[in-house]
Amino acid sequence: MRQMSSIGAAFSVAAIAALVLLVATPAYAHNYLVESNPTEGQTLTELPSEFSVTTNDTLLDLAGDGGGGFAIQVTNDAGQYFGDGCFTIVDQTLSTGASLGEAGDYLMRWQLVSSDGHTVSGEVGFDWQPDTGQEVSEGLDAPPACGGGTLDKVAPADSDKTSEAGDAAGASSFDAATVVLIAAAVALVLVAAVAIFIISAKRTKNER
Repeated sequence: MRQMSSIGAAFSVAAIAALVLLVATPAYAHNYLVESNPTEGQTLTELPSEFSVTTNDTLLDLAGDGGGGFAIQVTNDAGQYFGDGCFTIVDQTLSTGASLGEAGDYLMRWQLVSSDGHTVSGEVGFDWQPDTGQEVSEGLDAPPACGGGTLDKVAPADSDKTSEAGDAAGASSFDAATVVLIAAAVALVLVAAVAIFIISAKRTKNER
């Protein structure tokens, strides 16, 4: 009975520790795209009220005012930029007011800071075929700056870039800390197994 209690205790401690580590693992995963407006490959005929991207977790805006690391840039196939350069961060969603020019192919590039502090970016391609009466805007040669003027001609970084297809499938990127946590959980279970074997062998030897 004492042998079974020792074995059970060793296994329980290891199992609980492994469970705690595995439950904590998601906190180290980068945010991934779950929804966007427009969606990849969509044909727009009416201008939406805003362009937006929504991720699986809250966005990390430490300044609370849409600080560095966040951007949405919309360009046409001629490389012209559209919009006012202002954007809003609410929980899991980054958005900006929508404006487009003449009909054609457009690209919405986005960049944000995920809940684990890493910068994540991606892009969504779509087609603009405005119905009669839809308002069109003049494009800019550089990204618009919120409040007026333009910024240097830079696009959101490609680091940790995710694709619409990968995000739709629920894929996410994990950093090295996640791998370490999983490995630690597995190691704890193995240690418990070895401890159980040693206790059992010792007990058997003593009983002979």
